[in-house]
Amino acid sequence: MFPVEESTGAAERGAGPAYSWRRPELILALTVLGLGGFVIAGTAGVTAAGSALGLGPRFFPVIVGSALLLIGLFYAVDVVRGGRGDPEESEDIDTQAPADRRTVVLVSVIFLAFAGLLNLLGWIIAGALLFFGLSVVLGATRRLHTAVIAILLSTCTYLAFVKGLGVTLPGGLLSGVI
Repeated sequence: MFPVEESTGAAERGAGPAYSWRRPELILALTVLGLGGFVIAGTAGVTAAGSALGLGPRFFPVIVGSALLLIGLFYAVDVVRGGRGDPEESEDIDTQAPADRRTVVLVSVIFLAFAGLLNLLGWIIAGALLFFGLSVVLGATRRLHTAVIAILLSTCTYLAFVKGLGVTLPGGLLSGVI
């Protein structure tokens, strides 16, 4: 009465079902959804006035949170429907090589140091150290060039947020100078 499906051998090879709550892709999709909800919820309490352009401190977080929600939703639907991440097949990547734990630890330490030093040093100095440190850890070899770009990037970011959007960032050691 019902058609008999022939086995493809997936069950015999131990592939398991196409859908599982333990699949890393689904965990990532749910994490992205959660981050989007967290950003939107965190932004809801911001009541600062907007700038002359009408853009306030809620504008960009709402855009980022909404994008995270949409991306997480579409990714979760894709995973539930059977989508899988393709193995990396780009240039010189060895998918069997172990993760570079040293780089992961150094990047984590740099972010934690940035969070700890932000109020003390201020955005411009702490941001420049963050950008410089990450660039060096991730392979920048021209240190002076990297330092100049890090200083310019943190200064421009500070000015864009403080002067352009009216968002308060810590001034730290340069408070009153800029």
